[in-house]
Amino acid sequence: MIILLIIIVISYWLTPLILIIFGLTRLKSKPENAKNLLIIAAVMLVVGAGFCGALLS
Repeated sequence: MIILLIIIVISYWLTPLILIIFGLTRLKSKPENAKNLLIIAAVMLVVGAGFCGALLS
């Protein structure tokens, strides 16, 4: 059960990191798309940090 929770948390944190990488690589070619990716990644990171903080407290 704990291993499943660890896998879910790791997969959740990988998604915004991948979006940040894609957003930074597309910043020169497609700036509007890159801004959207970076905003979505930031929101996912903030929500994820709040969710993990709620689980730990």
